[in-house]
Amino acid sequence: MTTTSAAEDAGTATAVAPAPPQVDAPAREPVAPPAPPAPSPAPSRGSATPWIISLLVLVTGMFMSVLDVSIVNVAIPSMQKDFGVTTDQIQWVSTAYSLALGVIVPASAWLGERLGLGRAYVVSLVAFGLGSALCGLAWDINSMIVFRILQAIPGGIIPVVALSMVYRLVPRERIGAAMGLYGLGIVFAPAVGPTLGGYLVEYVNWRLIFFINVPIGIIGAIAALMLLPLPKGSRGKRFDVLGFVSIATGLFSLLLALSEGESWGWTSYPVMILFTVGALCLALFVVIELEVDEPMLNVRVFKYWAFTNSLILIAVLSVGLFGVLFFIPLFLQQTQGLGAFDTGLLLLPQALVMGVLMPVAGRIYDRFGPRWPAVIGLSILAIGTWMLRDLGVDSSWSDLRYILMFRAIGMGLAMMPIMTGGISAVPPDQVSGASAFNNVTQRTAAAMGLAALTALLGSREAQQLSDTGGMMGMMPSATGGAASAAAAASSSGSGSGSGGGGGAAAATSQMLEHYMTYQQASAQAFVTALDNLMIVTSVLTAVGVVLACFLRSGPAPSSGGPAVVEA
Repeated sequence: MTTTSAAEDAGTATAVAPAPPQVDAPAREPVAPPAPPAPSPAPSRGSATPWIISLLVLVTGMFMSVLDVSIVNVAIPSMQKDFGVTTDQIQWVSTAYSLALGVIVPASAWLGERLGLGRAYVVSLVAFGLGSALCGLAWDINSMIVFRILQAIPGGIIPVVALSMVYRLVPRERIGAAMGLYGLGIVFAPAVGPTLGGYLVEYVNWRLIFFINVPIGIIGAIAALMLLPLPKGSRGKRFDVLGFVSIATGLFSLLLALSEGESWGWTSYPVMILFTVGALCLALFVVIELEVDEPMLNVRVFKYWAFTNSLILIAVLSVGLFGVLFFIPLFLQQTQGLGAFDTGLLLLPQALVMGVLMPVAGRIYDRFGPRWPAVIGLSILAIGTWMLRDLGVDSSWSDLRYILMFRAIGMGLAMMPIMTGGISAVPPDQVSGASAFNNVTQRTAAAMGLAALTALLGSREAQQLSDTGGMMGMMPSATGGAASAAAAASSSGSGSGSGGGGGAAAATSQMLEHYMTYQQASAQAFVTALDNLMIVTSVLTAVGVVLACFLRSGPAPSSGGPAVVEA
């Protein structure tokens, strides 16, 4: 009985023991509620409508800044005529813009963090519109070059800031679809530039290609103020002066050497010195960024192989895209006598194909990851470029149009998954630096690839002319022969007017015949060299197919909010 009583007392004690926690529980419950307010901003950014609207605002600015690169190239001949300058002088309209971009792009990530991404984007849009207006008002070649530099500064900031904002506003599981829309500015804008530029130059006035940016910039800035988050920037990070000077000098030297190598000579002392200075400065930049506490660009992002691999593939795609966009219009206008606007119309279908496929490629990326769209897209691009190796003087325009559209399928499928997969592999806090490296790679690879392809085209063309019988030396001899024949006819014609006139006519006819033969040989040599160029580009793209096999397969890991939360 004592044992039972003790057990009952123990049971009673046990039953009563939980009572005190019930008394304390109400006191602890008020501590839990503060958690829900923290994620409250996430639904507005994670929901479909807000980030799509914000993305459209970003695409508008991105489209405008990238379009200006290709649309201006169409207007170069008209500018040259109006300003009355040489070809070397007018080329500085494009060269100055590229050099200024190379200097400002590395600092864009720091500017975005300092001002705040939204504010930097708005300021850049307004400044780009103002710079465009000044370019449209240029009165001579010197003023145009200065205004193009002023235009390039915000033009280099916009892509870096816009790409960083995409990754801060869009949920990670929807980043592929978002980048598919964002890619319209990167690929579709350069492709549609020749058509729009050709129409404005041929039927209106070349100055309109600059003035058209003014209303777009104003509307885009107003929309950004209304729809984009505009947080204050971070004031803590110091400006990395040594890093900026080293990378700006390096990129400036390389771009200048590549821009002027054809006219100065690729083995000339100025070009060789520029290449040496560029390489040394870029190496110094890496050393500085690894040592300073607050680097301008974190070069440690290259330890992520997925990101490094994506930059290599972006370089391959940039060479393929801008190489064809440059040489095919040249082929159509110089060899087949097509006008600027007609050339743009022939190139327009490929731009439309890329524009349609960009969003599709984004959805494919979200579901399957970057590997398969990149492999398939690069394979199509390599095959399509290989098909261009058979271009001839009398090639059909319809056949060329379909080949370009076939290539555009590959470009549309591959570009955005490669870029998105690379930047997604970088930690969220390093996205701004990664996007800056991304834009530097696009600009530099396009310039370097175009310069290298141009040099190869020139050497192959000269070799082809030499192989076809030394046609390069035909014109002087033909001209000299015609002149001597005309002189002989004139002297002999002093006594016989009709005979002299017949001799002069025969000499003129012979000279024209030799000139036509030379023109035909030159056109054939250009086409043959262009065919060789397409073979080289297709092989380079095929190497990219192998590298694409190492990209990630499968969808990106899901997250409940934006890829990077805006501070």
